[in-house]
Parts: sequence; structure tokens; C-alpha cells
Amino acid sequence: MSRLRFVLAALAAFAFGAAGAGEIKLPDYQTVRLDNGATLLLTPRKDVPMVAATVLVRGGSLADPAGKEGTADLLAEMLSKGAGDRNALAFAQTVDGAGGSLAFGSSAEAISANAQFLSKDTGLMLSLLADALLRPKMEPAEFDKLRKHAIDGIAAAKDSDPRQLIGQYASGWLFRGHPYGRPAGGDETSLATIGLADLQAFRSQQMGGDRLIVSIAGDFDPAAVTAQVKQAFGGWAKAQGALPQIAAKAKETGRRVLLVDKPGATQTYFALVNVGSQRDDAARAAQDLVQTAFGGRFTSMLNTELRVKSGLTYGAGSRIERPRLPGSAAITSFTKTDSTQAAIDLAIATLDRLHKDGLDATTLQSAKNYIAGQFAPGMETAPQLAGAIAWLTLYGDGRDYIDGYLGQVAAATPEQVAAARAVFPDSKDLVIVAIGDAAKIRKVMQGYGPLTEMKLTDARFSP
Repeated sequence: MSRLRFVLAALAAFAFGAAGAGEIKLPDYQTVRLDNGATLLLTPRKDVPMVAATVLVRGGSLADPAGKEGTADLLAEMLSKGAGDRNALAFAQTVDGAGGSLAFGSSAEAISANAQFLSKDTGLMLSLLADALLRPKMEPAEFDKLRKHAIDGIAAAKDSDPRQLIGQYASGWLFRGHPYGRPAGGDETSLATIGLADLQAFRSQQMGGDRLIVSIAGDFDPAAVTAQVKQAFGGWAKAQGALPQIAAKAKETGRRVLLVDKPGATQTYFALVNVGSQRDDAARAAQDLVQTAFGGRFTSMLNTELRVKSGLTYGAGSRIERPRLPGSAAITSFTKTDSTQAAIDLAIATLDRLHKDGLDATTLQSAKNYIAGQFAPGMETAPQLAGAIAWLTLYGDGRDYIDGYLGQVAAATPEQVAAARAVFPDSKDLVIVAIGDAAKIRKVMQGYGPLTEMKLTDARFSP
């Protein structure tokens, strides 16, 4: 940790303990509804002559056509590859020439853009965003390069560092047959089937002014920016299609194991997962305390046992994913091939200890201080605020989702934290994935439950 970040964390932890978490709040912001249904969120602040924007368009990878997973992801990348009167190079040069930044991406529920420019170039920023979203060039040569790069990137990860892919296989195996199990970035099979016409169809069906959220924070005049946004986006017609509707997946009971064969591998990468929590879970703060202590920091239970004490790995941890419906709670690590069983056994034993012993008072207070120190620096800059407010709006959350969070962490009782341990599965109910040399670890993996095998060279992330 840098000295500056250490100081920020220490100050946040002090304020958290002394004055209460309510001191960290979102600033006031204004909400404007455009006639076409778009939402504009304005957060003026005069500390730095910069302006930042987060733009979301509802309808992300969950809306990908079946068999064409990766469509939304490719579309997001294409939006800046030439738009309006600028080709890809001219578009990039315009951004760079203004000293700004502009990047597009996709998530399960939205196409997104993040931009930051000098305040004097606010109009330019908005015009570039409008060109990209409403008038992308969608040139075939640029599309072919992007699609090839995406396919080559998956192949390269399989050849060099499967650690980058363990999450893909774990999600595909846990959520098999469910939309959350579909790879947002696509796989080698689905990407090969996507054409430029598929991206155009996605744009017309899933993108439109009625799904637009524009969040702007920084040094700007609200009246002037409101007029500019209305001019830039007010004429965008509604999306023609419907947003995807999905049902929640129930938690798994029992065990099942997926072994992804990488012949000659010297390491085994593994994940132990089950369905966990969701965006609006009332136990979020208590769950985060459990997550922090169990696998969310260097001194966590998992990293202490698997790395510090045993030396079985260079890193072990856990995570909780919270989409709109329940996502995954996962334990992940890697180890030498010949220590596969020892590492997985120790991860399971540590999970059992979490459920049996819970967190003592010292560990719980330490986790509260850690969360306070990590939370505060994430709410400081204009880009961070623009993003936070945009995503609150996308999910329909009130500002208390952020304003009240540290207060909930501080007030979490030992009883609430004990109940929150259930976000991580009982060890008898595990969906297990391992990437490694099947010839050497097959018998080991068979010991954890019914075994299914596939090859790392298979074009998909699930059997």
C-alpha cells in the first residue's frame, strides 16, 4: 500500500470509529428526466476544473442472443472505433488531443461509457459520447479486428495463464442452463458466429433514449450541461426490443465437480462456489464483514492458511458477486499439481472453521476498520461519484445504499455477522471446478464428488 493510500485508509478508519460512518455520504445531485425517457444526473463540484461522465444504456450481455454470447461486449468496443464524422483513428486522436479519456464496456445489464475531460471541453465530451452511441460507424474492418482479438485473447489465456479463466468456468458450471452462466465476453464458438449485422440488430433492439442514464460530476454549469445533454441525446428514439426477464437460481445442494484438462500443467487452478447474495440483500454489510475476514484481504483466513502458514499457494481468497439476482460466492486459489489435494482440503477445512467458529471480537472490529479504510477512497473523485450515482439509478437503489452502508457495517452485531456466514456454502454443498493435468489429478478430484470432464482446448467454458 502506498503511503498516501495508507494515510487515507487510516484517516477513514479513525473517522469511522470516532465520528460514525454517516460522515461518508454522496453529495447532493439533481435528477432531470428528458422527454424521451432518458435520465440525467448532475453532481456539480468546483474543486478541480474537470468533468466526468458515466453513461449507461440498460441492456447488456443478458440480452445477447442465444449462441451469440459476446455480442454486447463486442458492440461496446465497436462504439469508439469510429463515430460521427471521425474514423477510429480520428476519434482516438480527438480524445487524446483534448487530454481526455473515454472508454466503453459492457456488463450483464448495461452498455457503459466512462469519460473524463477538462471542464472547458464538456461540450466535446458530450458530442463524442453522442456520436459513439447514436452514430457509430460500425466499419467491417474494425469489427473483424476486434472479433479476432477477442478470440485470440481467450486462446492466449488458455495457453499461458488459465487463472484468468477460472471464473468463467466456475460461473458456467454453477449456473449451467441459467443466463448467469453464459460468458459475457463470449467464447471461441459464440464469437465466431457473431457478425456485424448482429451488433446492428442488438443496437436497434436493446439501445435507445428510454434506457439512457447520463451521470455527470465535476466543475460544470448545470443549466448549460442540461441543455447540451438534451441537444445531444433528446432525439434518441426508444429501443425496439424488450429487456430480458430472468428468474433466480436456487442454491445447489450436494457436490458436483468439473475437471478441465490441461495436459502437462504444473499448477491446478480451483474454485469452490455456490449461489450467494444479490444486489439488494439486507444482510450485505454483515456479509461483507464475513467476506473481508474470510477471504477478502491479505490477512484473511484463507490466505493465512493456504499461503502464509502452509506455503501451498501464492494467493487464496474469496469473493461475493451481487448482480440483481443472487450471484456466486466463491473460494479461489491455485497450487502445484502434486499439492492439489492438500490445497483443496485445506480450503474446505478453512470454510468449515468459518462456519464452526465464526469471527471473534478482535477480527470483527478489524474487518470493520478495514472496510471503512477501503470504502472512503472510493468515493472521492468526480469519476467515482458519477459512476456510483449512475449505477444506483440503474438498479433503482436509493442513496442510502451508499450513505447508510458504513453505518450498517459499524452497527453489525455479532449475531448478524454469524447469520451472514451462510452467504458461503456449507462444505457439503459445493460446486467445484479445477483446471489442471487430468492424468495426474483425476483421482483426487473424483474424491470430491461426481466428476465431469472437458478439455481446456474445447471452444466453450462449460461441458
